[in-house]
Amino acid sequence: MTATSGFSAFALEPFPDVEMGDDLAGAILGAADASGAELRDGDIMVVASKVVSIAEKRYVDLATVTPSPEAVEISARTGKPAPMVQLILDSSTSHFLATEKGPIIARHTLGYQLTSAGIDRAGTDGAWLLPADPDASARALRDALNAATGARVAVVIADSDGRADRRGATVISIGAAGIAPLRTTEHGGKRQEETFADLIAAAAGIILGQRGRGAPVAVLRGIAYAPSDEGVAAMLHHRP
Repeated sequence: MTATSGFSAFALEPFPDVEMGDDLAGAILGAADASGAELRDGDIMVVASKVVSIAEKRYVDLATVTPSPEAVEISARTGKPAPMVQLILDSSTSHFLATEKGPIIARHTLGYQLTSAGIDRAGTDGAWLLPADPDASARALRDALNAATGARVAVVIADSDGRADRRGATVISIGAAGIAPLRTTEHGGKRQEETFADLIAAAAGIILGQRGRGAPVAVLRGIAYAPSDEGVAAMLHHRP
């Protein structure tokens, strides 16, 4: 694989509001057409996980969640609503508080370590869970985009995440298709394995933003990568 010395990145906008059950690939193609962006071979589509969750109907009504005593205790310490805490516990195999008051860092049942197990609030009454299988979601999107355009594109599903050792949020990958999630670089006789899908997600995160940006899809163009359908799961220490 040749090295990347430069690349371009842009958002697909304006992007339509995505509702539960919507055809996300169709929305991406519509936004690309409206913005005059023709997808090309080698493009990497970075898609915010939340719109994937919405399209896949991963909504939970908090009124249907009964908090356990542990959830109530953590809620009192962190200020996070007890039903939300219970969803975090239900979606994870282990957890800890980064500080005495949070945030809650959880090892998701899918194998990722994420703030709040990757669960997002949906207004005051609901929450969005992660896609059930982000790598499968990425493959489905990739296949639909390739079939519709004839171009060979890759898809990375990105999620906002906080780190236990610092303030603020970054962007990481939770799903990928058409692109190897790991990359090995070599220089001066030294080899380094890199979480390449995370580097892609972070680069797109500069455009995608965190809250209220309204641009859930970015296109990265000109990046050299190895085709693969291993998915992000292939680089996890704790696979499901």
